[in-house]
Amino acid sequence: MANLWQFFGLPNPEGPNNSQKKTKSNSNKAKMAKAQEDASQQTLIPIEEDIGKTELEKPSDSSKIETQPVNSQTNLMPIPPGWKGPVSADGEPFHDLGVHKSTRRSFPSRALRYVAPDEMKRIPTRGIGKRISTGDTVIVDLRSLVHMDAHQNACRRELKMMCEELGVEVFALDSEDKLLMIPGCDVIVDRGNNHLGLNPLM
Repeated sequence: MANLWQFFGLPNPEGPNNSQKKTKSNSNKAKMAKAQEDASQQTLIPIEEDIGKTELEKPSDSSKIETQPVNSQTNLMPIPPGWKGPVSADGEPFHDLGVHKSTRRSFPSRALRYVAPDEMKRIPTRGIGKRISTGDTVIVDLRSLVHMDAHQNACRRELKMMCEELGVEVFALDSEDKLLMIPGCDVIVDRGNNHLGLNPLM
C-alpha cells in the first residue's frame, strides 16, 4: 500500500513516525554536504584541445542517412459533398459531440389527458369527445367518487355512450373500473398482451 501513497505523493499513514523521517532527512543532508566537499577538493586536469578537434572532424554516419519527404496528402479522406460540420487539422470531417445543436421540434399533435370529476362531481364529456376526435388519449379517474356507486355507474354509462358515438371503446385500467382509458381516434390498443375492458353490465 506504501507504493500507492507514494504514487500520489502523499505520506504513508501506516509508515514510520515523523521522528524517524526527520532523522532520515538529517542523514541525507549530511551525505549531500560530504559529497559537495569531496567535489570541491578534487584537482582539475586540463583537457588537450587537439583530442577534442579530432573527434569533431570525424565524419559521422548519421549524415549519410537520406531523408525522404513525408507525403501527407496521400492518406486524406475526401470531404463529403454538402459537409457543413467541422474539419480536423488533418482535413478529415468529424462530428463534434460537444456542440449542442437543438433542432426545432414540432409541437405534438396528440397528448395524454387526465380528467377527474369537478367540484360538482361532473365529467366534461363534450370536452373529452373533442379531444378524442383530435387523437388525444384520455384517462378518466373516478376514484374521487367514494361511496357514490350509483353516480360512478352513471358516469361510466355517459362515457360509454359518448365513445359509441365517436366509434372508440372504453377500457378499464384497474379491477374496480374506476380508472378508465379512452384512446383517441387512430390510436391502436393491443388487446392481445393487455387485459382491458369494462364490466359486462356496461
